Amino acid sequence: MEIDRAIDTAFEPISNAVASVIFYSVPLMGLEIKLVLVWLVLAALFFTVYLGFINVRCFGHAIEVLRGKFDNKNADGEINRFQALMTSLSGTVGLGNIAGVAVAISVGGPGAAFWMAIMGLFGMSTKFVEVTLGVKYRQHGSKRHPEAISGGPMYYLRSAFERLKKPRTGKFMAGLFAVCCIGGTVGAGALFQANQAYQQAMIVTGGNTGFLAERGWLFGVFMAILVGLVIIGGIQWIAAVASRVVPIMAITYILAGFVVIGMHYATIPDAIQTIFEMALYPEAGIGALMGALLMGVQRATFSNEAGLGSSAIAHSAVKTDVPVSQGMVGMLGPFIDTVVICMVTALVIVISGTYVEGNGIEGVELTSRAFASGISWFPYVLSLTVFMFAYSTMISWSYYGLKCATYLFGEYDVVENTYKLMFCLFIVIGASTQLSNIILFTDSMIFAMAIPNIIGLYLLAPEVKKDLRIYLKNLKESKQ
Repeated sequence: MEIDRAIDTAFEPISNAVASVIFYSVPLMGLEIKLVLVWLVLAALFFTVYLGFINVRCFGHAIEVLRGKFDNKNADGEINRFQALMTSLSGTVGLGNIAGVAVAISVGGPGAAFWMAIMGLFGMSTKFVEVTLGVKYRQHGSKRHPEAISGGPMYYLRSAFERLKKPRTGKFMAGLFAVCCIGGTVGAGALFQANQAYQQAMIVTGGNTGFLAERGWLFGVFMAILVGLVIIGGIQWIAAVASRVVPIMAITYILAGFVVIGMHYATIPDAIQTIFEMALYPEAGIGALMGALLMGVQRATFSNEAGLGSSAIAHSAVKTDVPVSQGMVGMLGPFIDTVVICMVTALVIVISGTYVEGNGIEGVELTSRAFASGISWFPYVLSLTVFMFAYSTMISWSYYGLKCATYLFGEYDVVENTYKLMFCLFIVIGASTQLSNIILFTDSMIFAMAIPNIIGLYLLAPEVKKDLRIYLKNLKESKQ
């Protein structure tokens, strides 16, 4: 514990300095508004309007593309569309859907759930743009493994600035994104996920007097082995596992939610009415409305990662020769993550009425209590779900960091193996330590990714709009 505290204390000034810049906020109506959040929200609104509400008018077509209706089996790529979407979702569907929603409601009231859903819908447009660009600018960078594909913001950022005849700026922006992504994946993907999974496992095995008490390192080694066995096989193994784990954990969670909602069926109309009224006409006035709106938007943005650019890395490996088509699939991610799964959590919390009993900010405890109101043994299911969420997040984020590492240091086996070993080592560290300041630092790194990424999206927006127009024209002609 002395070592833990020493590391935590040493890292505190660095962590606070970085977080104060990335999460810089300004006061408005008694609330603190994070500028990085405004940056993400404005992008979502801009791309939705600029692309003619593509998130609504192309929603049905996106499902058709996901089902393989327009697939070309001979197209370049390593994984299919469903695997790409599941890999992306495995990185976003996590504790934000369980604890994040509870935090939003405990702070912003039931109305925050409504604004989470709205932001999820707008975030679909941002996701469409970054996934389309990720596929369009991907490349085969490894001479020893020519079949391997690398893509993501690093590549389209570099290309965007090269077109402006500013290659040095492009290299800097791409490098900045890659460095932040590596820092974020190690912290949020390894340290934080391992720590949270261990805490839940310890609770259901007897707490401080149970078998796992003071044995975080053992749990960490177990998790590291499970993760290592998958990531050693690259994106194909990661996608194969994600395509199985994500649907199971999502369906399990949603079904449990429906059971609780069904047990309180008589209060469903009142709960929905409460959510809408608190979102649009709160009794406490404009201040409460702004509080609900900002908290809902914040948790939704943090949950689906639209604008961060991470999903583009996973989608870049898909088998397709039409980038826009995968952009359609990619935009389904925020809908599944934030509109469907988060809303199930929100309805369970509001319908059960447990949020009224809360004291201050609550996370997973509130969600667990809400589910337990209908299913007494659900906390055990929740622990298993948290473990699966953490595990799937680890394997997908390890791939994001890997691609950024090979972008910076070259696509060599030694670079890949060193990164994978380092990632697994941090899983052990995360499970056996309490490094709150390092986690704050890495959270800052993740949201710092949005700064260069969205700049690149704005620069290449006309190109995406042109590609979309051609795609929809060809689609219309093919149906005639």
